[in-house]
Amino acid sequence: MDTKQFSWTEELEANWQVIRQELDEILKYKEELPNFQDISPDQGYSTTKDDLWKTYFLYGYGIKVATNCQRCPETTRLIEKIPGMKTAFFSILLPNKHITEHRGPYKGVVRYHLALKVPEPKEECCIRVANEVRHWEEGKGMLFDDSFPHEAWNKTDGVRVVLFMDIVRPMGFPLSWLNHILLKLIAISPFVQDAHANQRKWDERLEKLFGSRE
Repeated sequence: MDTKQFSWTEELEANWQVIRQELDEILKYKEELPNFQDISPDQGYSTTKDDLWKTYFLYGYGIKVATNCQRCPETTRLIEKIPGMKTAFFSILLPNKHITEHRGPYKGVVRYHLALKVPEPKEECCIRVANEVRHWEEGKGMLFDDSFPHEAWNKTDGVRVVLFMDIVRPMGFPLSWLNHILLKLIAISPFVQDAHANQRKWDERLEKLFGSRE
């Protein structure tokens, strides 16, 4: 998918180094950050079972993680300007991580990755969506439909990070209305509420962690 379909991608990509500066502070604690499956075990354990996919959530299904956002004010300011932004987090793949093939449940959102940290050789940090394989490049965005089967690799000895976002897919009425209702139902589902409860537990740990090193 072409990122030019969305006007907000231009400002976000123009400010990628601003976001990177805030990310670099978070990465000082990367080993202590939650794994993806620590936040969302129902979804996470089907794609990852090790400690090599770290997360730092800013928004999840439309709900703001306030303390995390406070540590990244410029990133938060930028993403909050994006129409239909539902989920945003730093997706951190440690060396030699493979996220196995999976797919989103439906086409109500589109997925966007802004590459913030891509180790060399960059061709060894890649994602496959359906039959297409692409690699990330720092400062550039990637937009795709996550309802297609996809998987990702970091085959390097470095750390790969993208700003990972789910955006409400633009639709005409009445499909837009139906999609809005479905997203609301997903947000109040046990699956999502459990993930938010897990995030709140991690908020307490991270508050102590960041506070102890200031």
